[in-house]
Amino acid sequence: MILNRTYFKLIAVFIILLSSCNEDRIGEFNYGTIEGKVVSEGANLPIPNTRVSTQPITSTVFTDSIGNFTIENVPYGEYAVQARKDDFISGLELTNVLENSVVNVIFELLPSTANNKPPTTPLLVAPTQNQVLQSTEVVFEFLSIDLDGDPIIYTLEVRNDQNEEVLLFEDITENTFTYSQLQLGVQYFWQVTATDNINSPVLSPLGTFSVINANVDNRFLFVRTINGNNVIFSADDSGNEFQLTSDDLNSYRPRRNVAANRVAFLQSDGAAVDIYTMKRDGSDKVRVTSTVKPNGFNLNEINFSWPPTSDKIYFPQLDKLYRINSNGQGLELVYQTTDGSLISEVAASETANIIALKTNNLDGYNVSIFTIDFDGNILDTVISGAPGAASGLNISVTNKLLLYSYDVSEFQNISYRRLDSRIFVYDWDSDITYDISQSKPSGTNDLEPVFSPNEAFAVFTNTSNDGISQKNVYETGIILEDDTDNTRLELYTNAFMPDSE
Repeated sequence: MILNRTYFKLIAVFIILLSSCNEDRIGEFNYGTIEGKVVSEGANLPIPNTRVSTQPITSTVFTDSIGNFTIENVPYGEYAVQARKDDFISGLELTNVLENSVVNVIFELLPSTANNKPPTTPLLVAPTQNQVLQSTEVVFEFLSIDLDGDPIIYTLEVRNDQNEEVLLFEDITENTFTYSQLQLGVQYFWQVTATDNINSPVLSPLGTFSVINANVDNRFLFVRTINGNNVIFSADDSGNEFQLTSDDLNSYRPRRNVAANRVAFLQSDGAAVDIYTMKRDGSDKVRVTSTVKPNGFNLNEINFSWPPTSDKIYFPQLDKLYRINSNGQGLELVYQTTDGSLISEVAASETANIIALKTNNLDGYNVSIFTIDFDGNILDTVISGAPGAASGLNISVTNKLLLYSYDVSEFQNISYRRLDSRIFVYDWDSDITYDISQSKPSGTNDLEPVFSPNEAFAVFTNTSNDGISQKNVYETGIILEDDTDNTRLELYTNAFMPDSE
């Protein structure tokens, strides 16, 4: 009996051991399921088509249209679950998969720009706080830095103390912006917003400036060099000055038109020149030329003409003379030189069918001065093939006198330096040329002469013949007598390229 009981116990242990070996035999696993959702952090919006995988590797799935995913048949154990999606920072969650169970994992992904920093608060550089501008044109300058190197887009908002008008300039990619239609005597307030289109926009402090309250009914125009640029000014008979163009732009050769009550001028971008017009307060600047631009042997030496009662502007382009309406329409070729010489100076009569031209070679020499009619026919020759330099050309309102300057030293060099430039008046009736620079100091040049409004005087530039000294604007009487010592009066210091209408 004892033997039988022992036998049966051994049989029972064997069965238990056999059962235990069946449960843990090699190659057999117990499985679970991982499921969950991928959303954006903060907004909690589902992120579809997100790649979800595990480590150790089981299988890879993608979220559906509402951000849900399911990974089935995952052997039990510990896993790192990763969610990856373009434009988002990858998410990683640790989880423990149990046999025959479902474990839930939620991912909240941040945009890939989550660590991106916004631009710095814009610094208002110019105009400075409470600055009083001497011109109706302003160049706004501002500065913001993006430490991540993202492009910065600016928005400029300008208000004034006169009305509710708001000027809004958007999508500015440079850190400067020019506006040329300010009002005289008005105070302005301005702010700049900077954005990298990733973070929230950053707003600058409020800036304020004002525009001088000036009389713009000034008859005299001249140019002054500021910060390396030519800048146009107007002035009254008492010498009160008003700046018309920005010192950040190269503007020169002002010509006032009485009928249009506007001023035409040349403006250079360094490589090319265009003709612009503006109101007499410097506002409402309009470009006239486009595809055909003024050009010559030296952009600083070319000139154009806008007769006071005409809508036509005459300008040279190398060996051709063009005219164009002041609105930029109606471009016409008027004349082309027959010998290939270049046209540098133009003076069109306001009352007669006469245009005076000065031509020269590529170096500015071999000068000829002659007249043509509006159809391009040559009428009269004043100078032909002369050595040395000449500048300035102006026809009197009576069409009897022609004003110009010429370097009687006949000096020629690569820098176009003049040694003894004098002002001459040619009388068409008598065919006599008069020198009205008898009072000119030795070692100086008289340049760029124009008639005064009453034509009793010539207004001109005088400077040392060293080519680098300061220039000043003078006037001298026009007395058509040989060897006359005409009185000279200084009008404006540090000024040149005068015009007086």
